Amino acid sequence: MKIALYGKKIEPKDVSKIQELFTLLQKERIQYIVHRQLEASVKKHSLITFESVDYYNSYDDLKTSGVSFLLSIGGDGTFLDTILLVRDLKIPILGINTGRLGFLSNTPTSEIKSAVNDIITGSYSTQERSLLRLDSSENHFGNDNHALNEISILKSDSSSMITIHTELNGTHLNSYWTDGLIISTATGSTAYSLSCGGPIMMPGSGNFVITPIAPHNLNVRPIVIDDDAVLKIVVESRAKKNLVAMDSRSEEMKNGEVLTIQKADYKISIVQLQNQSFVNSLRNKLNWGLDQRNS
Repeated sequence: MKIALYGKKIEPKDVSKIQELFTLLQKERIQYIVHRQLEASVKKHSLITFESVDYYNSYDDLKTSGVSFLLSIGGDGTFLDTILLVRDLKIPILGINTGRLGFLSNTPTSEIKSAVNDIITGSYSTQERSLLRLDSSENHFGNDNHALNEISILKSDSSSMITIHTELNGTHLNSYWTDGLIISTATGSTAYSLSCGGPIMMPGSGNFVITPIAPHNLNVRPIVIDDDAVLKIVVESRAKKNLVAMDSRSEEMKNGEVLTIQKADYKISIVQLQNQSFVNSLRNKLNWGLDQRNS
């Protein structure tokens, strides 16, 4: 077995737990490769001395590495970065949570030992998650034009609203007069879309959701669409440029530019350990059931 490790920043409070992870992998004689960004953060804390360890930087490096799993060490933002590394390689990703909420990185550092043991013994399942793909004449984001959570269209200043003309499968859906628009996967339904009033969708439901951000017309509500749908979007505003964001990355876009959004032609595989489920995450992360009347 060979594992790829990815992370961006190791905080002092997590040093001992990450040390435990490296020690455990070495004890179990599991071969691993380390992303250069994680290496720099680890060495900053003198966390471990790397000996005979291979490194990687990109998708192309992973493509020829022969790894069986990728461990993402950080929060959900770090996990989202891994999709640009894994892409269509079908390498299952497990998130070790050193961040805050952790819907994607949902394995706490206190469970590192049991997580590694589950992987070694095969006591886990994998869940495929759909991605969104963005196409435009300006080729925003280049080959990194995929998002696991959402694609967002946003105004670039805090003054007037923008008009977002939206077409669904060749038919005009709506011209949203709003601060922005979120097109979310089921995975991303617990992220930005949820904070703007969008519904929670079960992974694998086969749907996307379109959620307006502060719409002027109060009759405009989030709408759930089939994930095979094709959206075309054109923005009209007083500003010369606005923003298009994919997960945590953003680029400027011009007025009148046509954006095409649809499901990507591959999926990302997420590791689910024995004691994990999406329903459990909802209860734990959103504090469901904590009403005093349930006591």
